[in-house]
Amino acid sequence: MTYAEPPLREPDLPRTAKVRPTALRTGWTTGACATAAAKAAVTALVTGVSQRQVEIGLPAGRRVTFEVARCEVTPAERAEAVVVKDAGDDPDVTNGAELTATVTWRPEPGLRLDGGPGVGTVTRPGLGLEVGGPAINDTPRRMIGQAVAEVVDLTEVGVRVVISVPRGEIMARKTTNRRLGILGGISILGTTGIVRPFSTASWRASVVQAVHVMAAQGERTMVLCTGGRTERAARALLPALPEVCFVEVGDFTGAAVTAAVGDGMTGVVFVGMAGKLAKLAAGVLMTHYTRSRVDLSLLGDVTAAAGGDADLVAAVAAANTGRHAYELWEAAGLLGPAGDLLCRRVRQVLLRFATHAVTVDVAMVDFAGSRVVASSGRWAA
Repeated sequence: MTYAEPPLREPDLPRTAKVRPTALRTGWTTGACATAAAKAAVTALVTGVSQRQVEIGLPAGRRVTFEVARCEVTPAERAEAVVVKDAGDDPDVTNGAELTATVTWRPEPGLRLDGGPGVGTVTRPGLGLEVGGPAINDTPRRMIGQAVAEVVDLTEVGVRVVISVPRGEIMARKTTNRRLGILGGISILGTTGIVRPFSTASWRASVVQAVHVMAAQGERTMVLCTGGRTERAARALLPALPEVCFVEVGDFTGAAVTAAVGDGMTGVVFVGMAGKLAKLAAGVLMTHYTRSRVDLSLLGDVTAAAGGDADLVAAVAAANTGRHAYELWEAAGLLGPAGDLLCRRVRQVLLRFATHAVTVDVAMVDFAGSRVVASSGRWAA
């Protein structure tokens, strides 16, 4: 049977990752909340009056008002304000975080922005932030600077703003911060000030950022995993690689490979389960469920090419899911040969997509993520 290479496709992102009958509620980024807290605290320091509300400008020019949860001031000495993050309908681990700004005067004109407890410290290059400094990204830095400048003339007076987040270190355990070298707390993030609920764009951006961090540390092999179980299997498979090399890629294999090639990576390893591998083997590089389906006819072809009889081919082609096809292979004693062939097809797709600028290895793991059951040739099942 002749194998025809599939066309390569990287579909556009869906507007949201879920469809609901009513509109999803937007929220505010940690950067916007930190900005509001900073402006409220500076205003309180200047006026000596505790603030209950504060208005700030977002990067696109829109003006928005935030409620101030707490504001304390010692006139002419120190002020502190808290704005509680509302992430809208986005499942954000920082929802409810108390973005806290503590403000004091300093002798030199200008703004000094520091991170306090609960804000991560950057320990690795590749994030566009100073190593050793707080994990406060560029846009929030600019927003805070502009908000403070609406209250005081920074060419004449000096202000120190310390952003802290109670329980931020605990929240950070549910993020990828530690892997990126951000230790001790969360990052102050946001490019627009607004959280778009269920935005898959944020995941895509985090995948690309993870590749940049890896490259900045001189690593040249990237291991793409589709989730937590596949990552555990990948780590067992490649124990000598540092943690930063493992990227939970989700649906964004194409974006990760493009970033890897651009950053001069030399090797890509993909570790996944049957369904995701089937999509990639069909040439689909962005595998979100709203943009792609498992091509069961492809799995039927793989079954035939691996030596399956007509009944098994028909059963696989009519399977309910990629997992069902996997189970049919396993029951027929064909999991190894069919899985190996599927992995080799994925390898060819990724090599073509990367224009052969990197080496590629592919492994398929079981649905517990406990063992490798097939590969493109580097590992024996």
